[in-house]
Amino acid sequence: MIKLTGVTKSYKDFEAVKDLSLEVRDGEILGIIGHNGAGKSTTLKMMVGLISPTSGTVEVMGRDMARDGTYVKRFLGYLPEESPLYENMTVNEYLRFFSELYDMPPAKAKERIDLLLDSLKLPERNKLTGELSKGMKRKVAIARALLHDPKLLVLDEPSSGLDPLTSFFIVDYMRRLRNEGKTIVLSAHNLFHVEYVCDRVAIMKNGRLVVCDTMENIRKDLGKREYEVKFMSDQRLDYDKKDGNYIYRTADVGEIASLLRNISENNWALVDMSMKESALEDIYVKLMAE
Repeated sequence: MIKLTGVTKSYKDFEAVKDLSLEVRDGEILGIIGHNGAGKSTTLKMMVGLISPTSGTVEVMGRDMARDGTYVKRFLGYLPEESPLYENMTVNEYLRFFSELYDMPPAKAKERIDLLLDSLKLPERNKLTGELSKGMKRKVAIARALLHDPKLLVLDEPSSGLDPLTSFFIVDYMRRLRNEGKTIVLSAHNLFHVEYVCDRVAIMKNGRLVVCDTMENIRKDLGKREYEVKFMSDQRLDYDKKDGNYIYRTADVGEIASLLRNISENNWALVDMSMKESALEDIYVKLMAE
């Protein structure tokens, strides 16, 4: 769906993005994360043709954005991090205005607007956008990006600054769109949301791509897996103890197997056994510190 090959974006002596090669697959949600200034927003803007790379190529749907960007944009929906609305228009007026820019027939536009506002749980259709809460404004901006039913969505911090419930609703809505066949690229600082919703995660640092893979593979290569066993024994043992239970933690599955044999052979009571894997946040912090 999207292919960046050797893309660099320079502003005078500063390289915002450096030799970036990245592919977005059809029908997936790809999350791009990184520190402030890592090059995330610049990358998204190049994907949608708002800015051009200094070198390298950006292809969307098999077409070079430098040559065919105007054509490709008909199939794109873009949500910038800051997306002010026309605050003297009602929600309906605002979305109808953009439907005219997309040259949508009035009947089709009304049907599409009603569908989007219903699915986004936004009932204040005749309220001025300037009177809406921040979360409702963000929903209107998402509806605007989806108005022409694009195949590809590029979203810069779609849930930034929203309350937890609205934020999670929007993230969950991304999954629904993916299940409807949309391809989505998003950037976000909330790593829990990225881990929850994305099929693959790209981590950028200082304009460069550090890793891009599934969370399963990222954990396998960069994270760790820890096992915890809780058990009870009348004997005095050299293990940590809490609330009457002995607790043993290790990343070595062989040590766990040996302990389980001891528990069985000594008739100790196994209380619980669990496994914890590194969260994306743990891996991210580790990578940024290197």
